Amino acid sequence: MSEEKLEIFTLYDEDHYATIIQRIASLSSDTQPKWGKMTVAQMLAHCAEIIEVTNGKPLLNTPFYIKIIKGVIRKLVVDNNPYPRNSKTHPQYKQTEEKDFQAEKKRLLNIMDEFVNDPKEEAAKKEHPLFGQMTEEEKGWSMYKHLDYHLNQFGV
Repeated sequence: MSEEKLEIFTLYDEDHYATIIQRIASLSSDTQPKWGKMTVAQMLAHCAEIIEVTNGKPLLNTPFYIKIIKGVIRKLVVDNNPYPRNSKTHPQYKQTEEKDFQAEKKRLLNIMDEFVNDPKEEAAKKEHPLFGQMTEEEKGWSMYKHLDYHLNQFGV
């Protein structure tokens, strides 16, 4: 049985970025997930939080077991295998409170813009709090892969 591999895209590519923006624009506050427990607003908040951490926001309260398996998690994040549905996430990324759709959509779009427009030399200095130093390719792909996963979750 062969494993499905994803074609590697990057959020740093203008066309790939534009496609993600269009997909986000097609969401509405009542878009329902195909799987999982998050609402669409919670999903947007979750995605924004992950990009914020990649952009330098502290990652707090990392459980010890996550620190032990961070290499395995990093591999899942940067390889071209699809994420398993309903994967566990870091406690900081969990979204259980009610969220405002428009506010979270704006937050995500703003942090995506900051991510792709961060000067290369500045972005290169930013070390991920769990995964350590990541290349531009790893950052661009991992952010695209994560957004793609959740946009597929919501059917866009």
